[in-house]
Amino acid sequence: MRRPFAQVDVFGSTAFGGNPLAVVLDGTGLTTEQMHGFARWTNLSETTFVLPPSAPDADYLVRIFTPVAELPFAGHPTLGTCHAWLTLGGGQPKRDDAIVQECAAGLIRVRRTDGGLAFAAPPLLRTGAVDEEFANRIAAAAGIERSEILAAEWVVNGPEWVAILLASAEEVLALRPGPIDFDLGVVGPHPDGSPEAFEVRAFFPKDGATTEDPVTGSLNASLAQWLLGSGRATAPYVAAQGTVLGRSGRVHISADAAGDVWVGGRTLTAITGTVEI
Repeated sequence: MRRPFAQVDVFGSTAFGGNPLAVVLDGTGLTTEQMHGFARWTNLSETTFVLPPSAPDADYLVRIFTPVAELPFAGHPTLGTCHAWLTLGGGQPKRDDAIVQECAAGLIRVRRTDGGLAFAAPPLLRTGAVDEEFANRIAAAAGIERSEILAAEWVVNGPEWVAILLASAEEVLALRPGPIDFDLGVVGPHPDGSPEAFEVRAFFPKDGATTEDPVTGSLNASLAQWLLGSGRATAPYVAAQGTVLGRSGRVHISADAAGDVWVGGRTLTAITGTVEI
């Protein structure tokens, strides 16, 4: 069966400067094995499949796959899928103020902003400082001294992120980690007055090697909740990611009066067509 397909660039401040996402706009009738097989074939960090919602308040349901696993939630797939559903799939939201995405992590609100789409960060499922043994293990994997890590925290919101704070964006950009067997987020501040408040990098294991993600919505969401909640940041702010990979990712963080943290950025349709699955 031929199905409508798109590839969307997410969070790029320039064309093709963000993180690409493959979107199958009609996943009806596909098995989990077929979805996972196609995600392995695209070999992108994530591939999504749009389905009719099961929750009455949702506009659509999305299933999110990496080449190796299905995820309950991910950030750039949320924005990229919503973009494709609105612009290519003829989606008509049930509400005027938000699009509601259903995924394994629950209902995620997405709204239109002047800078693009933004999603409401889901609740953190695990928080708190990591133990000292794990902090030392992180430092060894990152190739730095334990004393260079100012803080290390669990920031799990679906993906099992553990995050470390370094003293500066320069230190973040200098990292050359070795093999890891956990999902690691790294953040450090740019100098006061810089256009971007923080530099972010994301590392995860894949096929026995350490892979870096170009721009990561889920990590930026959980980092924002940690940094804002601990007083290490104030909203709104912009985070840069993907610099070492030659990308120009920019993630816009804001917070509203209700206490919700919003994670937004630019989305751009790069490829459209059909796919036989």
